[in-house]
Amino acid sequence: MQIAFLLYDGFTALDVVGPYDVLRNLPGCEPVFVAEQVGPVRNTSGSLALIADKGVDEVDEADILVVPGGFGTRVVLDHQPLLAWLRQVHEGTTWTTSVCTGALLLAAAGLLEGEPATTHWLARSTLGALGARPVPERVVQSGKIITAAGVSAGIDMALRVVELTEGPQAAKAIQLDLEYDPQPPFDAGSPEKAPASLVESVTAAFTKAEAEVKAAARIGT
Repeated sequence: MQIAFLLYDGFTALDVVGPYDVLRNLPGCEPVFVAEQVGPVRNTSGSLALIADKGVDEVDEADILVVPGGFGTRVVLDHQPLLAWLRQVHEGTTWTTSVCTGALLLAAAGLLEGEPATTHWLARSTLGALGARPVPERVVQSGKIITAAGVSAGIDMALRVVELTEGPQAAKAIQLDLEYDPQPPFDAGSPEKAPASLVESVTAAFTKAEAEVKAAARIGT
């Protein structure tokens, strides 16, 4: 079972590593990290890199596709070679998945047109503008596409994939092995729960970071 994890400059690390640590337990798992070029790919902050084992030209199919989010998505939303690759691989997948703003890439590739999907709460409007139907849920399944909300929800998405592939007992065993039993120190993990002032400050920081990434991309072209 080949599981392709897409990498691109500016991805969010946990969006990849969380699902990987769940899905690697699937029987016959053959994980492959894919990018446009083989070699190290830097995350959003540039402080961490994962190694792409293969280029997109070497991987034209996968049983499971995992598309992470990150501010780097904004740079490749109209990058047709990558979007074409997503469409090609999706044709043969059993499950096509995304975490956080990875859903924006699936939508930009035309895979979520009119379909329910989720993403980071601050990117729902962008997801809707790209043709999907945003749903404020942690994990959303539409056919063989499973989208997850912000960052940490990638673990939940991967456990759902295991449940659908190997059954609930297998998913529960992996959850127990990871001791995935969230007990966050604060009840501020969603905009519905967090204080309005905190929502405003996080929104402002998100908007600023997004603008900086877009500006840097324009400068680099």
